[in-house]
Amino acid sequence: MQERTGTIFETLFEEEVHQGLTDFPKHLSSKYFYDARGDKLFQDIMNLPEYYLTNSEFEILDNYKDKIAQWFSSGKGKFSLIELGAGDGKKTKILLKHLVSENVSFTYKPIDISQNALDQLEKSLHEELPDLHIEPRQGTYFETLADIHSDNGARKVILFLGSNIGNLLHPQAVDFLKSIQDLMNGDDLFFVGFDQKKNPQTVLDAYNDKTGITEAFNKNILARINRELKADFDLEKFLHWEVYDPETGTAKSYLVSKEQQSVCIEKLDLKVDFRPWETIHTEISQKYDDEVVQWLAKKAGLQIVTQFSDQGNLYKDYLFKKELS
Repeated sequence: MQERTGTIFETLFEEEVHQGLTDFPKHLSSKYFYDARGDKLFQDIMNLPEYYLTNSEFEILDNYKDKIAQWFSSGKGKFSLIELGAGDGKKTKILLKHLVSENVSFTYKPIDISQNALDQLEKSLHEELPDLHIEPRQGTYFETLADIHSDNGARKVILFLGSNIGNLLHPQAVDFLKSIQDLMNGDDLFFVGFDQKKNPQTVLDAYNDKTGITEAFNKNILARINRELKADFDLEKFLHWEVYDPETGTAKSYLVSKEQQSVCIEKLDLKVDFRPWETIHTEISQKYDDEVVQWLAKKAGLQIVTQFSDQGNLYKDYLFKKELS
């Protein structure tokens, strides 16, 4: 049972937290994992041996950087290299360093919802690649990409690494890809990472490491609600739980209430009651195969130009262009 008097939401965070915790079943968006602490925890996750996604994409970018750079620079004139959800840019730096060393004319435009992540990225790039032209953009993907699209009409190469598209169910992924396609011109390219279907245990281990870093990352959304919305979540009273369906390729993360409890969120004037073992769904991590990716592309009006895989076929990066009618 939820109790609340009239409240005007000041931010989207407030609105979505209220909506998610008063819905049935309860849910919170994984985009709110990320603040300064969440950014650091995710960097730690990417360094875990169980989290194969990072090393697999590192391998692809390192092994095929020359071919990828040739595709990116195949058009006429200077282009904008736009990265959605840039984070710390650790993997992207492989491509950036190669492009700079080849004297390719481009501007790097990282987009991220976290200003902290962008500040850290810009600082590190100024130190490591002082000749790189960088224009960070803080904000949501589509608003920021639409602004860039209307800037000057320069050719765009859009990056979406880390299988972040896996945070969307297939209908949402189609909508997302369509929205990107709408902001692409005929000579633009879209480079996207898709985690592949594999041994189910490998997937479960990647999202439930024994050191507890993924658990802390998942629970960081509760810590953030405590801090920013003056709530009293007891993080120890929630269990981090991961499930994976190998048939659909869907991995889901939950926070599970260990007992009957009530949480007060002062800034929302809201009390949230939890039954024993009631869940809060926090994240989806979709896995793919070639057939599914081809289906998504067709639905979104995109065409697969080429693809790159690591040696173990755990992960693939696909290059798309706009399908011309």
